[in-house]
Amino acid sequence: MAGEEPPAAVAADGEQPLVCPGCAREHPPSERFCKACGMPLVHMSGAAEQTVSERQSKARKIKPQYSEGKLVKVAGAQNGAEAEMIQGLLLEEGIPSMAQRSLGADVPDFLVAGRRDILVPESGAEAAREALAWDEALAWEGPVGS
Repeated sequence: MAGEEPPAAVAADGEQPLVCPGCAREHPPSERFCKACGMPLVHMSGAAEQTVSERQSKARKIKPQYSEGKLVKVAGAQNGAEAEMIQGLLLEEGIPSMAQRSLGADVPDFLVAGRRDILVPESGAEAAREALAWDEALAWEGPVGS
């Protein structure tokens, strides 16, 4: 009807407000992270239950304080599988990362073979290096029983 206000779930400009999946507070569409708890914001949906994609699940683990600045190299991997493992370790610490083929590698990007550089935002570099550091006392020294 004429004169009715748009529903609360839709802003005047037609955009849905964002909601924090952690504390359920609403935020304007211009925000990315919840100011109260730091979680990445998601679009409010009409359905009570929202399915979460793998990408959304990963984004929820990222700590905003580790997502600022230019990308810097923090580690190297022998191949794509090792790079994915390192990225998984960093994600568990809340550190976003990406892998790219190392300079000078003679293997195409789409193959799992070939060295990869692990890059993280500058604000998360120190935490990433700490998360990936090996404690000398725990380092593998050889086969058991030798």
